[in-house]
Amino acid sequence: MIWYALLVAAVAAERVAELFVARRNERWSMSRGAVVAGQGHYPAMVALHTALLAGCLIEAGLADRPFVPALGWPMLAVVVAAQGLRWWCINTLGPRWNTRVIVVPGMPLVTGGPYRWLGHPNYVAVVAEGLALPLVHTAWVTAVAFTVLNAALLAVRVRCENEALAGAIGPRTVPAGTPGSATGLDATS
Repeated sequence: MIWYALLVAAVAAERVAELFVARRNERWSMSRGAVVAGQGHYPAMVALHTALLAGCLIEAGLADRPFVPALGWPMLAVVVAAQGLRWWCINTLGPRWNTRVIVVPGMPLVTGGPYRWLGHPNYVAVVAEGLALPLVHTAWVTAVAFTVLNAALLAVRVRCENEALAGAIGPRTVPAGTPGSATGLDATS
């Protein structure tokens, strides 16, 4: 269980690093006339992601969930892959990435990196991690609860981002109707 607690702590440290990047990027965006949208759901998002980390440890410890290698190792691989995808998104968006919905008016959509194929690839990472991290140590209640609540939250978040971008984007950088045209905005807490 100690190694699992270290894994969850490493994911928590990664989240703190994201917040530092987000703060820096927020300053960059605001200096360029950015518009902030969807602030109402942000506290719920922070609470849900914090609860995921706590739930992993609480359920694994209190319910004495075992490490089952046939489940745990593949789920650990998914967690690692999700981190890779998340940082690919952050690097692709550069200073435009944020944990909040912040859009600089007039900027074109990002269409490189994972945004070539998916409109919201960072949320693919969030969904994968939210399911896999608890299952590394068979915390299935946490995995199910997070997945259900996160689906409801993402429905609000994606709609908010799409509306903010629709009102603020500059010229498209890909022809209309191209599969995988990206929103250029994806965040995680």
